[in-house]
Amino acid sequence: MKFLFRLSFVVLCVFFYQCDDAPKKKEISKKENLKSEKIIEKDTIAIDEEKKWNTINSSNTEDFLLAYGKENPETKVIIKTKFGNIKIRLFEDVPAHRASFIYLTKNEYFNTTVIYRVAKNFVIQGGNSDNYLTVEERTKHGNYLIKPEFKKHRIHKYGSLAAAREWDNNPNKLSNPFEFYVVQNKKGAPHLDNQHTVFGEVFEGFDTMTKISKVEVGADDWPMDEIPITVEILE
Repeated sequence: MKFLFRLSFVVLCVFFYQCDDAPKKKEISKKENLKSEKIIEKDTIAIDEEKKWNTINSSNTEDFLLAYGKENPETKVIIKTKFGNIKIRLFEDVPAHRASFIYLTKNEYFNTTVIYRVAKNFVIQGGNSDNYLTVEERTKHGNYLIKPEFKKHRIHKYGSLAAAREWDNNPNKLSNPFEFYVVQNKKGAPHLDNQHTVFGEVFEGFDTMTKISKVEVGADDWPMDEIPITVEILE
């Protein structure tokens, strides 16, 4: 009888111990989960912060380009077409535009585009296409705009490279980094000074420019036969 009483007492103790311990286990588990959530949240913030500076966007454009320019000092590029090559020197005193062109070149954005406008005796314009891949690439690289970097000595002379921009609803004259043009008129285009940022100049390939200027064009000066381009870094 004593044995049965002791056995019952032990069973009850174990039962009450387990019941009392269960909430503690749940509490510990809850604390561990909260701790895990905080770690994940912290890691997510770190990843988002890193992503913010690994890609350019409308909120970090200037800082990103200036930092990128310091790490990527190249100033010469080559535009390859079926009519020949055009070699261009980028100016260092327009740092954001130079860095942007190098950034897009290294990320091969321009290789999805064409020379989409040949305005006779005026300009040759590239950096766009009717290819959906071009739109995807623009979105991928931020679809940002650049503040103008006008310089008195950077004028629209023959062979000048400049950034295209929207004229409507763009009072700050922000540049479209994806589209560029080269002045093909030998007298230059002085009416565009302080309207578009000049950020480079052709130093070789003027004969190629002449060949391109003679192609047949249709509506909006778009060449009848497509002129794909690739842009590469020279030095």
